[in-house]
Amino acid sequence: MNIPDSQKPRIVIIGGGFGGMNLIKKLKKTDYQVVLLDKRNFHTFQPLLYQVSTSGLEPESIAYPLRKIIRNQENMHFRIAEVERIDTNLKKVRTDIGDIAYNYLVIATGTRTNFFGNKTIEENAVWMKSLPQALNIRSLMFENLEKANRTEDPVKRKEFLRFVIAGAGPTGVELSGAIAELRSNVLQADYPDMDTSEIEIHLIEGADRVLPPFSEKSSAKAQKFLEDMGVTIHLKTFVANYENNRVTTKGDLTLDTATFIWSAGVTGASIEGFEATSLMPKLNRYKVDRYNRVAGFDDIYAIGDIALMETEDWPKGHPQVAQPAIQQGKNLGKNFINMEKGKDLVSFDYFDKGSMATIGRNKAVVDIGKLQFGGFFAWFIWMFIHLWFLVGFRNRVVTFFNWTYSYINYDKAARLIVRPFKQNKIIAEED
Repeated sequence: MNIPDSQKPRIVIIGGGFGGMNLIKKLKKTDYQVVLLDKRNFHTFQPLLYQVSTSGLEPESIAYPLRKIIRNQENMHFRIAEVERIDTNLKKVRTDIGDIAYNYLVIATGTRTNFFGNKTIEENAVWMKSLPQALNIRSLMFENLEKANRTEDPVKRKEFLRFVIAGAGPTGVELSGAIAELRSNVLQADYPDMDTSEIEIHLIEGADRVLPPFSEKSSAKAQKFLEDMGVTIHLKTFVANYENNRVTTKGDLTLDTATFIWSAGVTGASIEGFEATSLMPKLNRYKVDRYNRVAGFDDIYAIGDIALMETEDWPKGHPQVAQPAIQQGKNLGKNFINMEKGKDLVSFDYFDKGSMATIGRNKAVVDIGKLQFGGFFAWFIWMFIHLWFLVGFRNRVVTFFNWTYSYINYDKAARLIVRPFKQNKIIAEED
């Protein structure tokens, strides 16, 4: 790996997501040698991936170079690497580019898509956990629109113009709303010789309402917004299979579609070979204490989505969203500084800043404590918060410009097929 030898204690961080990035920022100018390992050389602002997949934003708007975060810091090092396993006896991380020893190890690997053991769906559906996969969805959508526009077969046209999304959490709801806006505001002008009223958007959810983690009031508002936009919602419906362009459910519903997007769940991106007794098998999350130490270890930590911290307020662990990862990364950074100075560690207390989801233009829902907002005010809050947490001034400016342009012109500028669609199984390692 060509990491310089040092007498400083070495902290190895696996993952440059929200948790890893905020930890890195805290460790600048400390007396540690810090090594960040990630499969990519950039941080992805995942809450806006759906806008890349539906042509609202270019990928560069929501990505930020990891090396830019650590530059001009002599104690920081970054390597693109695929972590293969952790040897806790030798205190080494084994990767595809070599091994690296650690004094402290931080696992911040986040989540991967959960198919609940259904290999056929995994092989045939598309999903969205990375920028390449978001671009994959964008290519598939516009390729299918082109196919629909040129086919003379009405059955095949219906297949190409039907978009089916499994999972009505924030990702599924936001994707459905974005595709509905694309249909209403853009596609009729782009395809004047095609009847865009034939475009169908179906959202499938196993629970009895959309946005199950939200308040019932916000769920009801979100459902009404979607239905007003022409999205067909199937509640209490479970997808059984997707094969040969056909979605089958455990009920009577069958949908033929060339675009099936799976957003029905995530699981922790645990590390192969890390035989920690603290790994919760069904969740793939490492059980940690209030200082984010992995159970059974004094020198290994886990933060963010991969960590399961059981508290009185959160008996099943914190939600797998950005804020717990951000706050845990900052808190762990403070504790590493406290260890350096011989001070007491500070236990982690999560400050819940609420939940939010946008459905479309002037349409969003926000839950903050006992308060619920819907409509334009919620949409404005959503937009402000997401701009605020984007990494980098340039990204904020570019995203704000794109949103302003789209709002004024009812347009989505990034309607590009920059590469042919590739089935997710070909790029599954990017998940």
